[in-house]
Amino acid sequence: MVLRRILYVLINNAQLVEKLAESRPIRRAAQITAFAITRAHLAGKDLSAKVTTSDTVRQVREEAARIPRSTGELGRSATRLRDTFVREVKEGMRDVSRQIKDKK
Repeated sequence: MVLRRILYVLINNAQLVEKLAESRPIRRAAQITAFAITRAHLAGKDLSAKVTTSDTVRQVREEAARIPRSTGELGRSATRLRDTFVREVKEGMRDVSRQIKDKK
């Protein structure tokens, strides 16, 4: 309880916060955090672009639009979807391993 009160007082001290913000370790930590957030944001954009152009997503949309007439047709649809998904995962793994090799 006492520790919480001390931290509260320190955090609300404008001069202390400003001095800490001007210190090299805090600035560096902020730079690293901003870099990580930016990289994650860009990676998320790339991934979402890949997902929207994905054959699996397109196939799921088409299959959802159609109502299967029988269980056999549903099974064939599920098999095609599985095969497409597996193929895309393999392609993605090859791309990632190629990128890792290129960086080395």
